[in-house]
Amino acid sequence: MKNVLIYGVLLTATAGAAGWAREPVRPFESSAAAEPQGTIDELVLGRLRRLGIAPAPICSDAVFLRRVSLDAIGTLPTAAEARAFLADRDPDKRGRLVDRLLVRDEFADYWAMKWCDLLRVKSEFPVNLWPNAVQAYHHWIRTAVKENMPYDRFARELLTSNGSNFRVPQVNFYRAVQSREPVSLAQAVALTFMGVHAESWPKERWAGMAGFFAQLGYKSTLEWKEEIVFFDPDKGQGDSPIFVARKLGQSPLLFPDGTPARLAPGQDPRAALADWLISAKNPWFARNIANRVWSWLLGRGIIHEPDDIRPDNPPSNPELLALLERELLAAHYDLKHLFRLILKSQTYQFSSIPGGEGDRGAADFAHYPLRRLDAEVLIDAICQVTGTTEQYTSAIPEPFTFIPQSQRAIALADGSITSPFLEMFGRPARDTGLESERNNRPTAAQRLHLLNSNHIQRKLQQGPKLRALWQSDLKPREKMDELYLTVLSRFPTDEERKAVWTYNNAEQGKRKPDGSLVWALINSTEFLYRH
Repeated sequence: MKNVLIYGVLLTATAGAAGWAREPVRPFESSAAAEPQGTIDELVLGRLRRLGIAPAPICSDAVFLRRVSLDAIGTLPTAAEARAFLADRDPDKRGRLVDRLLVRDEFADYWAMKWCDLLRVKSEFPVNLWPNAVQAYHHWIRTAVKENMPYDRFARELLTSNGSNFRVPQVNFYRAVQSREPVSLAQAVALTFMGVHAESWPKERWAGMAGFFAQLGYKSTLEWKEEIVFFDPDKGQGDSPIFVARKLGQSPLLFPDGTPARLAPGQDPRAALADWLISAKNPWFARNIANRVWSWLLGRGIIHEPDDIRPDNPPSNPELLALLERELLAAHYDLKHLFRLILKSQTYQFSSIPGGEGDRGAADFAHYPLRRLDAEVLIDAICQVTGTTEQYTSAIPEPFTFIPQSQRAIALADGSITSPFLEMFGRPARDTGLESERNNRPTAAQRLHLLNSNHIQRKLQQGPKLRALWQSDLKPREKMDELYLTVLSRFPTDEERKAVWTYNNAEQGKRKPDGSLVWALINSTEFLYRH
């Protein structure tokens, strides 16, 4: 009952202070007006002006710190990081923060996780990569992210590699597709690198693209679960459509734009497809990844959904998408260049509180969208706040799936390694490669788990980080500051201080420090959502 009381008191205090009621104190917004700082902002603000939509104000420093940390590295800032950033008076501190985040290890962990979702990195049914292959594949993906491998090289290696799934991790791209039929492989390539759904093309078009994978061979070895993936030039000879067409001087292979493929004798068709795909003239490749990166950081694609590119689903701001494509090509497919460009823009720094138009400007990026934390990010955040760890399990026996107690969820390599929390909070099964497979919609079961479960209560009551705070020599005001900086990355408002003071000095006498305040804060929308 006492938790419910403080939760209600703080919810009211935070809502008023946040500016939802347009009160003078607004910890979510700054006093700065939105002014173009680059071409991205000029294109976004220009469109909003033409539509008569007012952009949101620029977010506060505390909100920016928390937002960009969650979006770039999937990790909450620490209380010390929050204090230092809020005290920094350098006008370029936001840009410098972005640069620091992009070289942190957590950046590689978080974006490897995102790529593992799309590439279906999973040991067990229905994607049977097996543990050794998963570990090798995840390591290659994470290294590619950490070293900022150019995206065209990243795609080409996945499409054209040959060898053991344990020793040449890139070949697991083909093994992670549930069916090894050429049409299924073509559809996986189109979804991942072109943002195209299988149902959006006619069968004839898929047949033309499927030929590029008709000579892909698979061979087992004596090592457990090892498999060789390779180009087999002899596969399908005789009455195969490929060989019949070649005898007639025709090309059975069609690029997705309808152009016939001309191959040299003995050439791997996948190499020809990769050359076509990563070409600057390709109408899908750069556009797809530019749109995905924007969607990952702004919560919505310029083409929405981000993996549903088709003629009858046009971009909301064509000039903006074209700009991102040009920037990516000029930077030689450097994805971190796009991250910097977007994260440093004023558009990214808009408040999540609409500028008076309600949700009307959402598709045109008039404000930052509220988005619930990913399952992995949320449990990592709760563990970071409390100083606790989480246990992850798998049906696959150790040593293949041994997870140290210190392992963070965003760094889990294998989609088969999970926990009840991750499953309840919508972690994707990694079966389809679709962005929509991750489900961040809140449910009643999730709310009840956060409010009442023993799992969360134990973390709040036994967490060593919280115990150390309660037992420290800090004054009550200093403890409250530390707690707010730890959980919400900001200092409490005067109204929140009064609410907590009133609660702690209720009629039954002065309360001893307990987990009630932390419980209220982690159940708040401010903690559970990116804002």
